[in-house]
Amino acid sequence: MAKEGIHPNYREVLFLDLSNGFKFVTRSCVNTKETVKHDDGKEYPLFKLDTSSESHPFYTGTQKSVNDMGGRVDKFFKKFGKPGAGAKAEEAAK
Repeated sequence: MAKEGIHPNYREVLFLDLSNGFKFVTRSCVNTKETVKHDDGKEYPLFKLDTSSESHPFYTGTQKSVNDMGGRVDKFFKKFGKPGAGAKAEEAAK
């Protein structure tokens, strides 16, 4: 005897990456308010994403390391010193 109305609406949903227009269809329970017709001619619920694996810097290989960002880390260390350097410098001066 299965309970009615307790399971989420699990169906195919079209996800749209707003940063580059990349679209993919997968099954999901996400709530949507819009629908859209996909290239395959079917109409799917639409969920808009700010970023996906097609646009995120980590997955596209365009991620920058903090150490490579114009010497910002070096500028910080020059201004405030390296962590723990204050105690070592005082001991060395004695």
